[in-house]
Amino acid sequence: MTAMNWLAVYPEILLLVMACLVALTDLFVTDPKRTPTYLLTLLTLVGVGGIHLAEFDNGATLYAMNRMVVSDPMGHLLAFFATVAIFVTLVYSRPYAESRDMLKGELFTLSLLSLLGISVMVSAQNFLVVYLGLELMSLSLYALVAMRRDHAASTEAAMKYFVLGALASGFLLYGMSMMYGATGSLDHARVFEAIGKGEVNHQVLVFGLVFVVSGLAFKLGAVPFHMWVPDVYQGAPTAATLLIAGAPKLAAFGLLMRVLVEAMLGLAVDWQQMLIVLSVCSLIVGNIVAIAQTNLKRMLAYSTIAQMGFLLLGVVSGVVNGNTLSAANAYSSSMFYIITYVVTTLGSFGLIMLLAREGFEAEEIADLAGLHRRSPLLAAVMAVFMFSLAGIPPTVGFYAKLAVLQALVTTGSSALLGLAIFAVVVSLIGAFYYLRVVKVMYFDAPTDHSPITGPADARVMLSINGAAVLVFGLLPGGLMAMCAQAIVKALGT
Repeated sequence: MTAMNWLAVYPEILLLVMACLVALTDLFVTDPKRTPTYLLTLLTLVGVGGIHLAEFDNGATLYAMNRMVVSDPMGHLLAFFATVAIFVTLVYSRPYAESRDMLKGELFTLSLLSLLGISVMVSAQNFLVVYLGLELMSLSLYALVAMRRDHAASTEAAMKYFVLGALASGFLLYGMSMMYGATGSLDHARVFEAIGKGEVNHQVLVFGLVFVVSGLAFKLGAVPFHMWVPDVYQGAPTAATLLIAGAPKLAAFGLLMRVLVEAMLGLAVDWQQMLIVLSVCSLIVGNIVAIAQTNLKRMLAYSTIAQMGFLLLGVVSGVVNGNTLSAANAYSSSMFYIITYVVTTLGSFGLIMLLAREGFEAEEIADLAGLHRRSPLLAAVMAVFMFSLAGIPPTVGFYAKLAVLQALVTTGSSALLGLAIFAVVVSLIGAFYYLRVVKVMYFDAPTDHSPITGPADARVMLSINGAAVLVFGLLPGGLMAMCAQAIVKALGT
């Protein structure tokens, strides 16, 4: 049993050891580009990502720490893509951070620790472990947002993120305490059993559930818990913005699955109603308010809010009239959606960082004017990302939206069919602000004629990122099958 305990958590142990080693190594690095620290961090991420992928292929489900932690294909797949997201983010961030006096050991160490928090969250089988992972990830991100201490906007963004994040953590903790009071356990499996037997006070359970869903909605950035998203995205250094916009979204989906589906499926009727309200509000507010934005990072923040609304639509179609036949299809579609959204977001913010230079952020939509004339390749790649976020074929965003809509329609529920139609209409409105970026790049006269310089690794990574969005769109079957395999395994244990 002890061997199985360590086997279940050895990717996390390796990540923790290497994060400490990176912090110690950086003390002796004199190179201003931090090359040894950077390479050691990337090697760590390659190793950890390889372990997660190998464990996913293995397909085994192991429990550890008195069944407080689970090692299963769903956790490994989410952790693998979170590792890839951090890897890509650091490649994009290095030149940006160097020109803003942010290229320090803390950037790499905190990135690894936030990834450790994500890994703990997606493998949690106990409410306390969920909270432990959440706080480890969140505290690392608060510090990363505040890394430019002499920059007023970054400091303000960090303060807003910290205060509102603490509020959301309080919501989540209070909700968990109510669940414990009602069921007598913090263990997901025992909470599931207690709800299934119906021996608990339903009113207390639902009261606790409201607070849990509120805390989860904050981490997703769903309306009305979205207030921090545009301010933090705009105010934070773009490197920190991408660390918030990428991998943590995978963690938030993992939380939805572990807490709502695995522990509280018996309360699906209640939490699905809450998620429908969050989803509809997010789609309306995100898509409509984004139209008025002139700041690209702020526009992408409202885009994120709308995309999270779409993600929640997939989750609400898992249980229909107490029937769970559509659960695997619904949750795997949502998982596919969140993974492909993160892949697209990485490229969008990566390009903003590539265009930025010392003293210039390149974060206004007008800063992209005439990009096609300055760099046809970068303009084409950014157009691919915008088309994907808008859901235009043949990009992966189209297939991801189609998968979620198909999950809604195939349930046979007229209410969910109405939601699908609503989502299509609102997405058509939302396409305007994505296409506006493409119009500015291709049809507006350039205001900036300075050459676009960037390291080869960031340019290559951006090209690979753009190609991935197209390839996953044209050949989505492999990734979709991986998501389905992960969800089926998670639901079956």
